[in-house]
Amino acid sequence: MQITGKITPDSLMSLEAYSKFRKAHKADVIAHRKLRSVALGEHVTLQFESETTIRYQIQEMLRIEKIFEEEGILQEIDAYAPLVPDGSNWKATMLIEYPDENERRRELARLIGVAQRMFVEVEGHARVHAIADEDLERENDEKTSAVHFVRFEFTPAMTASIKAGASVKLGCDHPNYPAHTSIGAETLACLASDLT
Repeated sequence: MQITGKITPDSLMSLEAYSKFRKAHKADVIAHRKLRSVALGEHVTLQFESETTIRYQIQEMLRIEKIFEEEGILQEIDAYAPLVPDGSNWKATMLIEYPDENERRRELARLIGVAQRMFVEVEGHARVHAIADEDLERENDEKTSAVHFVRFEFTPAMTASIKAGASVKLGCDHPNYPAHTSIGAETLACLASDLT
């Protein structure tokens, strides 16, 4: 999979080429996604996106939907490309997971506003709260969505600290889901490479 810094129709593989690539590299992409995934407590996971994860997502959608015309390809790029980090931030898909349907319904009602209460705390710096769901509204007065898209914007000083090896916590200060965890060294090294 060619990483170019910008996802364009010309930089994507044909359906045939992607089919071959997928057979040979699916395990590598899954390992990359797993490395960039951080569990926060028992019920929230952040999947930090990269050009690789988003290219894979677009290629998968094109494969599943059998899209090969430029208009359809552009729609998929427009839907997913904004999730690629752009040098000063981390972008993530946030999943709220409760296996039991009744518990899920109850908790999604209790967790309105949770996406905006997600934070990253770089050692020696103030917390950075998430900018959430810029694409569309994902909650109402009754419940929040089980999927959110969040972005954490860093100052140049925070970026320098992350690249220099500062510890970084991921957390949530929502009253109904207080949690925090340190981002592991391997994951942090991978995420640091998103920053310029």
